[in-house]
Amino acid sequence: MKKRNYINFAMKAANIQLRELRKIKKVFNNSFIEAVDLIMNCKGKILFSGVGKNSFICKKAAATFSSVGISSFFVDPTGVSHGDAGQIGKKDILIIISNSGNTSELANLLRFANRFRIKIVGVAANANSMLMKASDIKIIYPKLKESDPNNIVPTTSTSFVMMLCDCLAATIMEKRKFTKKNFSLYHKGGNLGASLRLAKDIMLSGTKIPIINHKRNFHEALKVMNQKKLGIVVITKNRFIKGLITDGDIRRYLSSSLKVKNLDEIIRKYPFVINESMSASKALGFMSEKKITSLLVVSDKDLKSKNKSLKGIIHIHSLLQNGTK
Repeated sequence: MKKRNYINFAMKAANIQLRELRKIKKVFNNSFIEAVDLIMNCKGKILFSGVGKNSFICKKAAATFSSVGISSFFVDPTGVSHGDAGQIGKKDILIIISNSGNTSELANLLRFANRFRIKIVGVAANANSMLMKASDIKIIYPKLKESDPNNIVPTTSTSFVMMLCDCLAATIMEKRKFTKKNFSLYHKGGNLGASLRLAKDIMLSGTKIPIINHKRNFHEALKVMNQKKLGIVVITKNRFIKGLITDGDIRRYLSSSLKVKNLDEIIRKYPFVINESMSASKALGFMSEKKITSLLVVSDKDLKSKNKSLKGIIHIHSLLQNGTK
């Protein structure tokens, strides 16, 4: 067999899935709308359940829903008969996925849910199945051609239900006006979390800030700079930012014959300032553009004010250590 045929086989499988996935439009009906409304008004948890390949789809769906602020978990239907039913509350909603809808392992879970009147959203391709008969909301998708040569391995069907779950999540996000800011609350780690962090999430604050009153002398400023190890010291007057001094400024004056009588002689009166809601990635870009290593952070309302109170400092090392790009 020519290796070139491998590409042809893969393209054939891909084309089958692409053609079949277009049928997703057929499930965007009243049942889909009812499912969205039910989830939106849920007072408990969203519990996904399925067997075999669908169990992995359910776990992924639960993770997606959780990442957008919807309390969601996977429930193994085979464990319901052995005490796991205790994790299902009366205010919860079950979203159960089964291609045939007649998977025997679902029977006990369906009986339990119906007995305690727990709402079920059934997702299956068989309208006359056990799952559909037990469900309050029935999302029935069309019979799909699998992309394997024998049309028996769950391939297209698993892609289809995963896309359906993603569409449910995306619809709810739109309905709730879910923003990047909301998303960042649930994604503190990884590259995605780093890209969504704001200046106020990374800035140094409180006693970590190298700050000194403008009436203090040069040696006191140098002492503070050495203690905080950020290469700068912020000068304030009446609690407002007056300017800053960098370690470069100090080196230049120490190497000159000039004698500094007060800090006003070497202060930089117009330091770069950003607001606390600026994204960390934008702050890093600003630093790169201006060729600086630190930025002063103020509140959003103070940014355009003549008198600015210092809220924190962002140092380039903090940004890089947090994975900001």
